[in-house]
Order: sequence, then C-alpha cells, then structure tokens
Amino acid sequence: MPKLPDPFSTKPTKEQVKITREILDLIFKDPQVKYGLREFSKLKIEEVLQIFEKQKGKFYVCCLKRDKDILVWNKEKQKGAPEEIIRQLWLVKLMKDYKYPLDRIEVEKSVQFGREIHSKKADIVIYKKDKITPYIIFEIKEPKARKAEEQLKSYMSGEGAEGGVWSNGIERLILYRPYPKEYITTLSDIPRADQTWDDLFEEKKHYDELSDEFDLFFIIKRLEEMVLAQAGVNVFQEVFKLIYAKLYDELQAKKGLRKNKEVFFRQYKDPKKTYQVINFELFKPATRTWPDVFNPDVDKIELTPEQLQVCVPFLEKIRLFRSDREELDIIDKAFEYLVSEVSKGKKGQYFTPRNVIKACVKMLNPKQDEFVIDPACGSGGFLIHTMYWVWDNYLKETSFEAKRDYAGKYLFGIDFDDNMRKASQALMLIAGDGKHHIFKRNSLDARDWIGENAEEARSEIRKAGLLRKFENPQENEENHKTFRYLNFEVLMTNPPFAGEITDTGLLRQYEIAKKEGKLRRKMERHLLFLERCLDMLKPGGRMAIVLPQGVLNNTNLEWIRKWLFDKARILAVVGLHVNTFKPHTGTKTSVLFLQKWNDNPKLGPLNPYQEDYPIFMAVSKKPGKDNSGEYVYKRDEKGRRILDHDLDEIASAFVKFAKEQGFSFWE
Repeated sequence: MPKLPDPFSTKPTKEQVKITREILDLIFKDPQVKYGLREFSKLKIEEVLQIFEKQKGKFYVCCLKRDKDILVWNKEKQKGAPEEIIRQLWLVKLMKDYKYPLDRIEVEKSVQFGREIHSKKADIVIYKKDKITPYIIFEIKEPKARKAEEQLKSYMSGEGAEGGVWSNGIERLILYRPYPKEYITTLSDIPRADQTWDDLFEEKKHYDELSDEFDLFFIIKRLEEMVLAQAGVNVFQEVFKLIYAKLYDELQAKKGLRKNKEVFFRQYKDPKKTYQVINFELFKPATRTWPDVFNPDVDKIELTPEQLQVCVPFLEKIRLFRSDREELDIIDKAFEYLVSEVSKGKKGQYFTPRNVIKACVKMLNPKQDEFVIDPACGSGGFLIHTMYWVWDNYLKETSFEAKRDYAGKYLFGIDFDDNMRKASQALMLIAGDGKHHIFKRNSLDARDWIGENAEEARSEIRKAGLLRKFENPQENEENHKTFRYLNFEVLMTNPPFAGEITDTGLLRQYEIAKKEGKLRRKMERHLLFLERCLDMLKPGGRMAIVLPQGVLNNTNLEWIRKWLFDKARILAVVGLHVNTFKPHTGTKTSVLFLQKWNDNPKLGPLNPYQEDYPIFMAVSKKPGKDNSGEYVYKRDEKGRRILDHDLDEIASAFVKFAKEQGFSFWE
C-alpha cells in the first residue's frame, strides 16, 4: 500500500509529483484558492503530500496519523475532499514546524460535552505532554468556508482545551482562553511543543526570522473587517501608519542597530505596552525619518490600545523589506485595494496591471544613465519595474549600493493624490530604494509648480539638470517659473481618464486647447496629459502612455492625431484587452509609444522627421484577467504559477521590430 513520503526527508518521484499536482488542480479548481493556501506557503505541497490512484479513477492520500488511505478525489463523480487535504497539511506542519510528536496528536476525536459524548468530531486534537489532557483543538474547513468561532468555542469548552484553531488553509482564527478569563482572539500563532501560551507573549522576534511569504492584500482586508471599519478612523491613514512603523522597526533591526537584530513590532501581553511600543517607539521615530510622508508634530496612531492589540499580530511575522518581486506585486495589489476604496475610482485613475507595465518597460528599454519620469505615478509601478529592468540588464554586476544610487538619482514620480504618493514611496522603499524623487504636485497645471510648496520638487529637478534651457531669455525665464519644459529621456504613464477640464487658467497653458486662435471651453484630461508628457521629454525622448482607444480611432479626434504626427514618431500601438482594467473599469484602452522628433544631436537622440514609416501594431488577446477582473494563472514548464497573458510575447515582437528598424534605443 503506497504511503505518504516522510515530509522531512524522502522526496517523491517526478511522476508522483505530477499526479499529486494534477489532482490538487482538480480538487482546488479555483486558482485563487489553490494558490491562496497561505497557511502552507513554506511547504512544498506536491512533495509532502503524495496522492496516488488506488482504484481506477479514485485517488487517495495515506493519513499520517491513522495510517490508512483516505479518498480525496473521485473522477467519476468529480468530487473531492479539500478538508482532508488541509488536515493532512496541518499534520505535516504540526510535526515539521511545531515539533509535536504523533503520539500527542489525534484526528477525528469525538467531542465530549459534560458526561455525554457528542456525535460531532474534532478534526485534530493536540494533547498536553501527559497525552491525556486536550491542549489545542482544530476545526478544519474547505477553503471557501466562513469562520465558525462559536463552534470552535463549544469544542474547546467541551474538551476543556486552552486553545483552538479554525483553519480553511487560507485564513485561520486562533482562540486562547486563560481560564477563567475571556477568550483572547488576537494571537498570531500557537505554541510550539516546547512552549506555553505565555511564552508566545514573551518570545523575542528577530529580523532574520520574519517571513517573506505573505499576502498583504488579505491582511489589510482582515484588519478592515475586524477593527478598522468599526473604529471610526481613516482606514488608509491607519494602515499606512502601521506599515511605516513596521518599516522603521525592520530598518533598525536590519542595520544591526539592535542586539541580534531584534524587532519590536509585536504583540505584548498588556495592550498598553503594545500601544506604547508601536505608537511612540516605532511610529513617532518613523515620522521623523520620513517627514515628507507624515507630520512628526501632529500625526499619531489613532487606534486604541485594545484595537491595536488586534491589528499587530497580522503584521508582526512578515518582512516587508527586500521582499521578492512577486511578493512586491502582492503588496502593490494591497495598496491598489486600499487606495481604490478611498479615492481612485472617483478620479478615473486606476492601477496599471503589472504585466502591462513590464511590457512597456521592455519595449522602451530605459538605460542606466537615462532619467525616467511618470507624471501620474500612482503606486509607482512604472518606476519600480524600470528600476528592476536597469538592475537586471545594465547593473547586474554592480553592488546593491550602486543599484540603490541609480534609483535615487534617475527615477522621478509625480501624483496629485497624497495617498498615492504615500503608496508609491512605501513601495519604492520596500523595493530597495533608499531615496526617492516622488512628489505631490499637479502635473497638468504649471500654477501648482510656483511657490514654496513646490520648491522640493523644483530643487530636485534643477539639481539633476532636467529643466530645459531656451536661447530666448523670456522663454527661459518663463520656464524657470513654471517648470513646464523638461529634459527626461523616458516617460511612462497611465494618466487619469475621467473628467473634462473647464478651468480657463489651465486650458490657456495648452496648445491643443486652442482652436483657430480661440480657447476651447473644455478638454478631456487625458488629451492634456498627452501634450504635457511630450513637453516633459527632451528632443528624441521616448514615451509610453495608456489612452482610451477612442483617441486613436474616433473620427472626431482626427485633429489630435494630426497634431501628434507633427510632434513625434509613432513607434507602436498596442490594443489592450477589455478585461485589462477590470474590475475597476471596462474602458477599452491602448498603449501609445512615441519618440519625439529631433534632428539636432546636441539636444538628444537623433530622430529626424519622416512622413512615411512603419508602425508596430498589436492587439492583446490574453489579458491575464477574466471577465470579473480576477487574475488568471497557468503553470510554466517548471510547474510555477505565472499570469496567463500575451503582453510579454508582444513586447518581444516589438524588440525584434525595433532592432530591424535601427531604433537607437535598441541598437
């Protein structure tokens, strides 16, 4: 009879892994569930859980405790047992991570209420060292099940257990009852075999022990559900205060400023101590470290000690700094959720999917000595992936300090929304950039670049030599005042679409807002962005901009296309699938790639004006999202989860085209 391989040593064959993977895909049909089993993210599930075909079309696992085969998938009935899979994974985890021996574990134990033995059974029971007294009771459910806190409490009361765990593999609830006190529901973990419940509160945590595997999107939703939505606070602000307090804590530990790299961001037994440490020993110093994000004299965490006590366990075990790139995308998704809830949809500005961003960066090929800007930077996606592109392609052999210096010197971002500025600054910080050029300004309105409030942005642009100079003294003086004409080599952006501009003071600043010498009464915001972006580029500079598809094919906008032909060469047009920006909007969009005309090599890359030239055109058929806006995944040849989209293929085709055409930035 086939046995489950030893989870600590024996590795199954490739064929066994293949069968296990295929059956898991059938049991957990929804990829959002299968790839969301966060509870077991550190386990190589296909290696510690062997599924085998015992009878034709019937697949089993061998239970670690009961030493018998359990049916988990019936091919004929297309029915599976996801709860059993999760139970077996918990058994592996309890042995491997928590060091509980099998003789202290029981499965399917009948629950006793008083003198009566109830027909209901506890999925897993851990006993104390005497192997008689129930210690921790587990209630296991399928991934889509809702928490049943009262049921778990009844099991704990019936068996007299101190602790309980409800788990569906994706989320869990831990209960602890220090009899005769009330239940504590804010713990982030259970004790190991060599610990007590009190040890959890006293145990020091260290930077190197923090986990890189987490889902901040899930964490934020849970914080909102459990505390923040009912706390009468600004959810966005309070989450970011906690994140920056944690970033400061990690930074201090990472630099070795504390013995053994100890981190202080954790739950203490007394809520008042938790509040004191998080608010005054971490968040307050964080406001002084990053004063452009928070006001050190005013800002504080608005949660009560009791509310903070609930929040901290969700964050205390994770490591935000130096998370890998896939994890950074998950953090970005969390910020997308946060900001969308607060403000984004109202302004028509939506997060750009990272597969779109990566394709744009690959196609424009920014170099290590080129200045890059996003004038509507949102969460900083274009900047972060530009940084990664340059690191991987031009600074691969250099030190991390050199890579960090690149990001701090060459990348600039602007956004009018202060929440977005905080999000992009946090992401750049987490990605490894110690310094940033991200400013809260209105890219469209030169009036917002005049005065003391704009001096920080003006100063950094001047220092980098990015303010364009004109031979005409009057033009030069005007540009020094408005900072309208800049000298960036590369620009990538997804500007807000919503809203017509009727402000005459703003419209007067734009060439396209004038028709036959008269000022138009209104203009679409994204059309003004198109002109503004071209003004930010030096001659020969190149850009990618996401636009509503109507700009490129509506007959009533033929005039804007003619205007554009005089300003720049159309390098490429990539039509995006209608699902690309769902669930936020179903607007059909395209990415327009341009290079400004330039016949003077002293001003920038040569790109002399031409009337006829080839244009690369493509349409995305696979957006990586379904009709409801959920991400769609597939497996690569190594069995890894990847997004199911075709934009990388399109980008590669453009690179080939660019080299054939002799584009200077792909020579």
